Amino acid sequence: MRDCAIALIVAMIQVAGGRAANVGQSGVRSLDVLGCVLLLAGPIALALRQVEPLAVLVVTLAACGIYLALDYGYGPVFLSPVIAFLTAAVNGSRWWTYPFAPVSFLLFAWPLPALLGRPVSGWMALAVLGWLVVVVGAAEALRVRKLIAQLRERRFDAARRAEHAQRERFACEERLQSARELHDVLAHSLSLINVQSSVALELFERKPMQARSALAAIKKASKDSLDEVHAMLPTIRRGLVSGPLADDKTADPDRPRRSGKRGGVSGRLGMPPPSARADRDGGHTTRSAPAEPAPPPPPRPPEPSIADLDSVVRRARSTGLAVQIKVVGTPVTLPEDIDAAAARIVQESLTNVIRHAAGATATVSVRYTAESIDLTIDNSRPLGTQTRSPGGRNGIIAMRERAHALGGALTAGPRPSGGYRVAARLPIRPATATPTLKAVEDRSADQKPAAADASAPE
Repeated sequence: MRDCAIALIVAMIQVAGGRAANVGQSGVRSLDVLGCVLLLAGPIALALRQVEPLAVLVVTLAACGIYLALDYGYGPVFLSPVIAFLTAAVNGSRWWTYPFAPVSFLLFAWPLPALLGRPVSGWMALAVLGWLVVVVGAAEALRVRKLIAQLRERRFDAARRAEHAQRERFACEERLQSARELHDVLAHSLSLINVQSSVALELFERKPMQARSALAAIKKASKDSLDEVHAMLPTIRRGLVSGPLADDKTADPDRPRRSGKRGGVSGRLGMPPPSARADRDGGHTTRSAPAEPAPPPPPRPPEPSIADLDSVVRRARSTGLAVQIKVVGTPVTLPEDIDAAAARIVQESLTNVIRHAAGATATVSVRYTAESIDLTIDNSRPLGTQTRSPGGRNGIIAMRERAHALGGALTAGPRPSGGYRVAARLPIRPATATPTLKAVEDRSADQKPAAADASAPE
C-alpha cells in the first residue's frame, strides 16, 4: 500500500508538472494522450519497485527516454527514474545499478541530444550532472544506513541468544542446586526412617514402648521431609519455566522483539492486550474475570546452621548413634551458603555412618580459622558385618560438589585404625561458583571407579 501511494503521488506530480512545463516551453510538442501515457508509465511501474527494482528502473528510464525523444520537453518526468534508481541502488548491486547514472547523462543531457541537433545548454548539462551526483550520494547514504540497521539487528539477535543461553545456564544451575538439596533432605530423612523402622519391627513384640518411640521418630522425620520438599517445589517450578517462553511467548525464540508502548501485534495495531480485550455477544460487552492470584508458597523451614551443632546432629542421635562434638577456635558468623553447606556435610556424613556402620560411634570436629572452617567427621569401626548399598557414593559426590562450588575441598576415605573419615575445608568467604558443566564432569569422573571399600559410606 505504501508503494502504491507513492506511485499515485508521483503520477499526479508528473502529469500536472509535465503539463505546466510543456505549456511554458516553446518549440516542443504539445502534451497529448501518448505523452500522458508515457508520464503515467513510470509511476505505474513504481508500484512493483520492491519486487523487481532493476526491471522497474529500466522501464522508468525507457519511458523517460521515449518522452524526451518525442520532443515533449523537459519536466518532472525524471522523478520516477530517480525513485527507481534509489530503490535499485539500496536493494541491489552497485555494479548493476550505478552505471545507469552516467549512461542516463550521456543519453538525456549531453552529448547525444547535441548530436541529434537538439539545443543543449552547458549550464543545463552541468546542473543535470550535479543532480546525478547528488542522487548517487543519496543512494550510497541510504545503502550504508540499511547496512548499519542490518548490523544492529544481527547484534540484537546475538544479544538475545546470549541472554537466552545465560537464562538457560542459570536455570540449569538452579535445578542442579535444587536436586542437590532434595537429595540431602531425602537421603538423610529416609536413612533415619529406615533405621527407626528396623528398630520398631525388631522391638514391636518384646519392647512395645521403645517401638512406639521409634514410630514417633519416623512420623516426625517424614513430616519434616515433606515440609522441606514442599518448600522446594516453587524453586523447581521456577527453574522449569526459565526457558525462552518465560518472557517471550512468540513461537520463534530467535525473532527480535520490538519495543513500544504496547507489546505484540495487538499493541502495534492499537488494540488492547488479549487479557483485557472485550468479548462482544449480542451487543453487550463483557470482560473476562481477572485470574486469581497464586497462593503464596509455604514458608520454608530454616536451614540448619553449623553454629548450632546440637540441632544438626539431633536426628542422628535420635536413632541411637553416639555423636561427640568438638569445637576448636572462636565461632564466627558464616555466610548463609557456607553455613548451610557445612551443616549439610555434617548431616550427610552422619547419615552414612547410620547406614553403613551399625554400632559405630561418631565424632564431629569443627575448627575455625581466620580463612576457613574445617570439618572432620570420624566414625569408629562398625561392630557388625556391613553390606554395601546399591548405587553408592552419591552422597560423597554431592558433598564434594557442594564444597567445590564454594571454593573449598572435601576428602573421604577409610582410616588406618579402622572406620571412616570425611574431612572438608570451606572458605569463610565463598568463591565464585564453578560452572555446572564442571560439576557434571566431576560427577562422571567420580562414578567411574567400580571397586571401593565395602565399609565406605555412600
